[in-house]
Amino acid sequence: MDKVVKSDAEWKAQLSPLAYEVTRRHGTERAGSHEGFPTVPGTYHCVCCDAPLFDQDTKFESYCGWPSFTAPAGKDEVGYTEDTRYGMRRTEVHCTRCDAHLGHVFPDGPPPTGLRYCINGVALRFVPKA
Repeated sequence: MDKVVKSDAEWKAQLSPLAYEVTRRHGTERAGSHEGFPTVPGTYHCVCCDAPLFDQDTKFESYCGWPSFTAPAGKDEVGYTEDTRYGMRRTEVHCTRCDAHLGHVFPDGPPPTGLRYCINGVALRFVPKA
C-alpha cells in the first residue's frame, strides 16, 4: 500500500474531533467508551486510511476497557515506537500506511502470541466479511 500523507487541516476535516485527537495527536479515548464491537467475522481497518489492521478472530476480551487483539492482520500493517510519556515505558502501535496512533502493545496477552494489542476503538472501523 502507498503511504498516506495529509496536512493537519485535511486530517481535521476528515476525522471526528476524538478520532483526530487519538490518531493524529497520540491521545487516548476513555476506557469503556467503545463497548459492543461486532462479533461477526470481519476486519478492523484504520479510521484514517482504511488499511486493514486486525482480524476479528484475533480479538479477545481483556477487561482493560479498550478493544484487544493478539496480533495484527499481517506483519507489515502496524509499526512500533517506544513511548516514554507519562512516566511509563510502553510500546506504541501505529498504522504503517498513515502513521495514525492506534494504542499500545503489552506482553500480557493470551496464547498463541502472549501479546495484548490494546487499541483505541475510535481508531478503528469494522468491515464485516462479505
